[in-house]
Amino acid sequence: MDELERIKQLAGVDKISSVDSMGENLSYTGTEKAKYQRQHNIRPGSNEWFKLWFARPKLTGENPMPKNK
Repeated sequence: MDELERIKQLAGVDKISSVDSMGENLSYTGTEKAKYQRQHNIRPGSNEWFKLWFARPKLTGENPMPKNK
């Protein structure tokens, strides 16, 4: 094994790996949020928009889509 291959192995870039997204398929989550944004006329930059896109429900327990109930 040459030096470059050894460095790649130690860095973890020698194999293609998937990033763990905590069990969520990010494309489904993003699509759902975009649909919610259109349905409720949420404008980018508003407080509702920031809460929708940047809330961390698994960390804080807040619901980014409260009108879906």
